[in-house]
Amino acid sequence: MSATLAPRVVVVSRRSELDELLARHGTRAAAEHFLRRRGRDLDEVTARHEALQAALTTVDAAVPADWRRGRVDREDLPRFLFTPEDVVVAVGQDGLVANLAKYLAGQPVIGMDPEPGRNPGVLIRFQADSIGTVLRAVSRRTAATQRLTMVAARLDDGQELAGLNEVYAGHGTHQSARYRLIEAGGRQERQSSSGVLIGTGTGATGWSASIAAERGWSEAPPAPEEPSLSWFVREAWPSPATGNSLTGGILKAGEELRLVCESERLVVFADGLESDHLTVTWGQQITIGLADRHLHLVVPG
Repeated sequence: MSATLAPRVVVVSRRSELDELLARHGTRAAAEHFLRRRGRDLDEVTARHEALQAALTTVDAAVPADWRRGRVDREDLPRFLFTPEDVVVAVGQDGLVANLAKYLAGQPVIGMDPEPGRNPGVLIRFQADSIGTVLRAVSRRTAATQRLTMVAARLDDGQELAGLNEVYAGHGTHQSARYRLIEAGGRQERQSSSGVLIGTGTGATGWSASIAAERGWSEAPPAPEEPSLSWFVREAWPSPATGNSLTGGILKAGEELRLVCESERLVVFADGLESDHLTVTWGQQITIGLADRHLHLVVPG
């Protein structure tokens, strides 16, 4: 952090379910009718909205008077410019931290839980009443942090996309994707599948975990700070032209998985944000491995 420029606290959140319902249905009465038909109650949705607003108010009040401030909605992250002096406060669910990770370059991230008890708390580690203390610790560089491994996909034209949980490469609508897969050791196979998922230790409790459990995967997943990745091919289809013998493994530091596109169009996206993706065309190569950056997550000391 610069010694002459005051830090800027950037608060990241996403619209509440109530906000989204009102945007879709126009009025509270229409939103209530929509929820009632699905066996839900507007009061519960309103309470969650109010909890989020209260948390955002608490963060705003805890920011030191001489610090700068910024706010960004999750949907606007691709267009927001973070600076080296930023301290990022993510107010919401664990997935919000993963959503913003690829837009950062070493800035400390504080995850704040607006609804304690509703979220797993893997990345959202703090509650509202501690945010002032945590901000001061970050400014003094005494806050405890974890340096979480990230995964990156690079195209042969120089484009790159990074993720905290995982990177997916495949068809944009999850239909059959055709490509040539090349392992780190050089073995290769033409495949037709539902796509390839490459995950970090942080993502090992999410999408990667469901695939590993379904196929009885015995390999231990990497730890969140470990410099290795796990990869899985989803539903590879054996045919005279395609195989299913290379469907999973571990990538260690310095190792990479390569995919050569043999479809008209494939996409690569990270951490579930399908709207922010790279487009891959016939003959292009995707190289996936460890990212050259990490997420610096502030954790309780």
